[in-house]
Amino acid sequence: MKKYINNFVLVALTLFSISTSAHSQNPNFHIYLCFGQSNMEGSAKIEGQDKTADVRLKMMSPMDCPDLDRKYGEWYTAVPPLSSCWHGLSPADYFGKTMVAILPDSIEVGVMNVAIGGSDIRLFDKAIYQDYTDTYPEPWFKEKVNAYGGNPYERLMEMAKKAQKEGVIKGILLHQGETNERDENWPSYVKIVYENMLKDLGLNAEDVPLLAGEVVNADVGGKCSSMNHIINQLPVVVPTASVISSKGCAVSKDNVHFNSEGVRKLGRRYAVEMLSILGY
Repeated sequence: MKKYINNFVLVALTLFSISTSAHSQNPNFHIYLCFGQSNMEGSAKIEGQDKTADVRLKMMSPMDCPDLDRKYGEWYTAVPPLSSCWHGLSPADYFGKTMVAILPDSIEVGVMNVAIGGSDIRLFDKAIYQDYTDTYPEPWFKEKVNAYGGNPYERLMEMAKKAQKEGVIKGILLHQGETNERDENWPSYVKIVYENMLKDLGLNAEDVPLLAGEVVNADVGGKCSSMNHIINQLPVVVPTASVISSKGCAVSKDNVHFNSEGVRKLGRRYAVEMLSILGY
């Protein structure tokens, strides 16, 4: 009899644990993973209008930022910078702002952004990332990588797994390509990273689309604009991918990075595409 009682208690506790876990996950908390290189990281200047906060838009800090009073892995009301402690305005900012402006008031949005300026897309390939931690030999690049524990992909996955306990991952945003300009294999590299993310997080591609933005366009003098032809091949390799046009998005003086106006426009375009996928 004691054996049966113990088994009953064990089953009851297990069911309670499952029920509690399911209850804690809020289906109205929509989470988006963002990754890439400098434009996603945030190279544009943060201006006054960008600091307006909406309590329905959250960001998970990807590292400790004492000056910003942020701790790694904690949620905060989203105010730029959304990636590292010291960068600027990212498309993720205005993606999030636009999402909460259009979605019903009952829905909150959370973004997490792990991006490294100058990185090859294969820095996010968990099997070979160590071959790309010194794409640039200068200390600044190694410092960026080390700020994410030396493994940016693993850092993003750690954050995502924690976030899954609280909400539902609805999409993945990518902005990268300048370092891989003219590399025709780029779509295949992205496919590997995307499929690893889905597998590691137990997600289905049909439920979690990939949105990839073009680099600075030729119409505004983009130095790496030839990469856009390759980026636009991504949906051929990844059927659940969409490409976000950068046409008309204003550029900074270096003709590689979007300026603040351009970042805002690009971020809104990411949101328009995602809202369309969601049926809005």
